[in-house]
Amino acid sequence: MSSLLVISCILGYFGFLLVIAWITSRNSNSESYFIGNKASPWYAVAFGMLGDSLSGVTYISVPGAVGANGFSYMQLVLGYFFGYLIISHVLLPLYYRMNLLSIYTYLETRFGRITQKTGAFYFILSRVLGAAGRLFLAAGVIQYFVFDRIEGFHIPFAVSVSVIIALMLVYTYKGGIKTLVWTDTFQSLFLILGVVLSIAAIMNHTGWNISDVVSKISASEYSKTFFGDWKAASFFPKQFLGGIFIAVTMTGLDQNMMQKNLSMKTLGEAQKNIFWFSIVLIIVNIFFLALGALLYLYYNENGIALPMDGTATKVITDKVFPNLALNHLGVFAGLVFIIGLTAATFSSADSVLTTLTTSMYIDMLELDKKGHISEQKKNKYRHIIHISFAVLLWLVILIFDALNDSAIIDTILKVAGYTYGPLLGLFAFGLLLKKKLMDKMVPLVCVIAPALCYLLSTYSKDWFGGYVIGNDLIIWNGLLTFLGLLFIVKREPEIVATAVKG
Repeated sequence: MSSLLVISCILGYFGFLLVIAWITSRNSNSESYFIGNKASPWYAVAFGMLGDSLSGVTYISVPGAVGANGFSYMQLVLGYFFGYLIISHVLLPLYYRMNLLSIYTYLETRFGRITQKTGAFYFILSRVLGAAGRLFLAAGVIQYFVFDRIEGFHIPFAVSVSVIIALMLVYTYKGGIKTLVWTDTFQSLFLILGVVLSIAAIMNHTGWNISDVVSKISASEYSKTFFGDWKAASFFPKQFLGGIFIAVTMTGLDQNMMQKNLSMKTLGEAQKNIFWFSIVLIIVNIFFLALGALLYLYYNENGIALPMDGTATKVITDKVFPNLALNHLGVFAGLVFIIGLTAATFSSADSVLTTLTTSMYIDMLELDKKGHISEQKKNKYRHIIHISFAVLLWLVILIFDALNDSAIIDTILKVAGYTYGPLLGLFAFGLLLKKKLMDKMVPLVCVIAPALCYLLSTYSKDWFGGYVIGNDLIIWNGLLTFLGLLFIVKREPEIVATAVKG
């Protein structure tokens, strides 16, 4: 497959994004940037959220992991559905009632400014690491399979990443949420097409029809979905409950996922968006897992060697899909894979620039409260923050590349998961109890709880009779934060009765 053909397709794809950005960002203002003028259609937001949820890592890793884990990922996805019900009926009514731009303003109203900034800090930390890690992995695949194969012309990784982030910056710079609602809808469409057309390409090469595909997957070892070993990370209750709390924290308590949900006219439209998004997400993940099973069946039936690590003892699961699509299924399948990967990666990364800017602008710098600064100057500050985060993402990606160890990315993404526990504990405490906190002590609790979770995750197998903490880590993290906050409850001043002399 010609690398120049692939580059042309990617540039054409970005051309469409720029056209959408140009149309949607005309006459944009701060309200357009932050909440889309409260005019975002619920169906567009619901469809676009698929791209936010299914990153480039998911696009590559979920199908690749089927070889070892079967359909166990569906246990987590079923938990997501119930987590989204909690978001729809508990968190969204709260956010709409308070008319929030940043959801962490709730923490300021409930506990104080330091608590608000603590929540915002954890969001910013997790999203910078997460977005940079996803971009690094996806850009690395494109670099290896495309740019490194252009004969006679070497494009350094730093240059290709710079171009990618520059393009992403261009179409998010002005319109913000108003633009992202429509660009993410466009990108979700291509992400889903990437999965469906990849399945079609395998069916075309094998001559299988839909009935054959269903029967072969059902009869294979890859279709096992529910697991009953309580000690294993794949244990159903552990995965299911983990899915509920992951959805609540990484969607409902995440500014990146909630900002577009707050851009609709009414709460009812936002709730309708979440409901249909959760239904479609289940269906799309079934297609991802089916694709994974078909990949391994194709490898097995055609005698193709799976991509292995340097010791030739372990399958590199993140290369299972790209290796087959780009090297064995023909030009069409390769182009479909690249465009799908591009859509999956940038739909989850582009909105990060806008939501990081929002949190820094409102939660950390509190520029929305500074009435003495003109709107023109506030817009200038917003643009500077937006560009600064783009540069920061670029720097973090280059650091990952310099470390030259992809396992470090997995570690950093896991560490980023620790940051949602404090958010879960803070919001749960605020919603379930009426107590006030010693605002200045909140950061200490939010550091201690993840540290204790790290110890639990590391030694749980030894301490709890072989029990392995998996996706339930977020529950332990939130619980420890909640319990820690009980120690810093602000005592109510005692009312002293005084005798009044008559």
